Amino acid sequence: MRCLMLIIFLSISNLAFTQSIPANRVVGNEELIFLFKDEVKEQVKSGSEVSVGDLAGYFRQKFSERFFYDYRTFYDRLPHYNGLYENSEEHRIRALDHLGKYADSTQWMLPFNYLNGESVNAYALRHLARQHKMVDIALYYFNGKKDPALIKYFENQMRSLNTALHANAYEKIEDGNGVYEAFRSGYRVLNWLCIHNMFLNEAEYSDKDQLVTIATLLQHGQHLYERNDQFIAGNHQTRGVSALAMLAILLRDFEGTNLWLERAMLRLSEHLDKEINADGFQFERSVHYHMSDINNYFYVYQLAKLNAIEVDKKWEEKLRSLFTTLVKVAYPDRSAPVLQDDTEIPWAETNDISGAMTLGYLLFENPEFGYFASDKVDDRLYWFLSNDQVKILENINQQKPAYGSLAFEDTGYFIMREGWDADDKMMIISAGLDGEKPDHQHGDMLGIQAMANGQAVLPNYQVRYSLKDFDLFKNSLVKNVALVDNELQGKEWTSNKGGSGFGKFRELPNPEVIAWEVNDDFDLFAGRHDGFENVGVEYTRQVIFVKHEFWIVKDDFQSADVHDYKQVWQGHYTDENGPNLLRAITPDACGLDILQLTKTDSVFSAGVRGKQWSVVSKSNQKDFSFLTIIYPFRGYNNRLDEEAERMMINDWEVNQSEWVMEGGHFVSLSSGRGTFIFNVKELKSQNLTIQSSEEMDVFIKTQDNQLFIQSIGTQKQTITVIPEVISKKTTFTLEPGEIVLVDVGWRGR
Repeated sequence: MRCLMLIIFLSISNLAFTQSIPANRVVGNEELIFLFKDEVKEQVKSGSEVSVGDLAGYFRQKFSERFFYDYRTFYDRLPHYNGLYENSEEHRIRALDHLGKYADSTQWMLPFNYLNGESVNAYALRHLARQHKMVDIALYYFNGKKDPALIKYFENQMRSLNTALHANAYEKIEDGNGVYEAFRSGYRVLNWLCIHNMFLNEAEYSDKDQLVTIATLLQHGQHLYERNDQFIAGNHQTRGVSALAMLAILLRDFEGTNLWLERAMLRLSEHLDKEINADGFQFERSVHYHMSDINNYFYVYQLAKLNAIEVDKKWEEKLRSLFTTLVKVAYPDRSAPVLQDDTEIPWAETNDISGAMTLGYLLFENPEFGYFASDKVDDRLYWFLSNDQVKILENINQQKPAYGSLAFEDTGYFIMREGWDADDKMMIISAGLDGEKPDHQHGDMLGIQAMANGQAVLPNYQVRYSLKDFDLFKNSLVKNVALVDNELQGKEWTSNKGGSGFGKFRELPNPEVIAWEVNDDFDLFAGRHDGFENVGVEYTRQVIFVKHEFWIVKDDFQSADVHDYKQVWQGHYTDENGPNLLRAITPDACGLDILQLTKTDSVFSAGVRGKQWSVVSKSNQKDFSFLTIIYPFRGYNNRLDEEAERMMINDWEVNQSEWVMEGGHFVSLSSGRGTFIFNVKELKSQNLTIQSSEEMDVFIKTQDNQLFIQSIGTQKQTITVIPEVISKKTTFTLEPGEIVLVDVGWRGR
């Protein structure tokens, strides 16, 4: 009967009957032939009759040619996958969780209940819509008893969504949790493509069922095409049009899919242009979303290459830059800092970038990418690699990077790096705010993170939207920042209307980078933000990395009224010497000392979720500057000696300079390599005088007949140098970070 129906429809087709792909319904199997391009119709029908078997066989052949790997090799790949990931039990648990919660013919609009009678919330519906755990069900089928009911479950759940579509009984985009919203629809397409290709070997996955999947994917493609005709900022559209491009390549037999590909590639190009900053960082400033974008572009770039579809060179170079950025931002132990809404492993203090870098190596075979790669990608991505790529991972070429300290000036990340050995020091400073979509930004403006001796000594923490304290972990108490009174940086917290747990701040500080200078002696960052102007406080932060040794952090507050000024430090600290020396020790006797060079009043510690922080305070001040040494060490003998009469920081002496100083609360650190001087108006030595129009922060050293002066402050200064042996004085202006060499006519030490 079905064959007769097709013959009738073919007769109508011969009368030039045409049909376009509908977005609001899923066509029946009999209609598929009329959606083909004319030249494809001739290939498929091979005479006057086209059966369901002919159509399904045609698509199986095309998937074997076009998909990331030939489905006929699935059973060869499965043992390798199981051995590589050893996650069969995890797939079983996740599969049973989904099977125990949802009927195969589930509902797709709230409210409704799980099978156990409990209410399904918006967060759960979001993940149901993505169909992530349906992949687990497929792998549970293959690694279990191959129960045909599991294939039927997949088919029926897909059909239940189609039924909901036809009945208009599904969550809409305006509800904040739309089932057909681009991000969720795009992820669903990705997961269903993966499952479809796995099941093509199975007799239980009938010709008819295969065509229902094809028809459903066609409807999804047309829906994505029609609703993404304009650029929309953010990763949600990127995920959707990435799926649209994949469908356009795989289902290019159908009329109109060339328009899908054109639109998808245009939208993706726009996202690359507008959302990958010129410095190579994804605009949302998060490692998680940066890697998510890599995946979105990877699927399309990989599939286009496999199908000999040309990709624009600019597109390719921008994609390459995404991997280069992860190299530049990486910690010496090959992980990456936690930046903004990183969500893979809640409370983790680093990001695993090996999976993303493995993709970079597969695409570009760059040994610098290979340095961070592993012998496997994320388990879900395994099924989107070709067989040849799986073999490449058995022998990865590696080359240690050579990047030193550097800046992502567009994104606002500044990296101070010692080197690439596992114990080397690195710090990253956050000083950026995306003006278009700061939704994933945390209250960490001018916040710092640091790694030393293989430990995240000043950590940040990954988050999870669904956790009740997400807003706490997104704000300033769990960052390494400075605060005023009870003010936090993130203000006016608002949750999204979909109820998934995600939320954002309506107000965050605006940063300004004052100086960024890198030289052989030290790296300098200086910046300000307006986060405390609402209470009448002007704030700046300076960070100095004394190469191979320690960091100096200066937090400066100025106000017409008195306030309590604070520094927040993440970690588990003790305070045997009161607030002026905090210490944390790792299990291998490495540690971090936080030494205050200006006297503070108090310290208190707090924590949650196993994480802890200490807050150092100075109370009832109008103007005040914290001047803080961040000193990593290895072993007891290398700590700062809290019992010493005179404080030494390696060979740097505190307030024991050859210079006589005048000014406010001046502080100096001196060694044979020079002197850091803070809060001083006049300096005198045996042979010369240095005067400033305002209190200044400078680094000074003498060599031969020249005086080297570098401003390490936040204000422009007018400086006068008066050598005693030369009657003529020298006056000049120094911008923050600027260096001047003055001929003083005598030989310094």
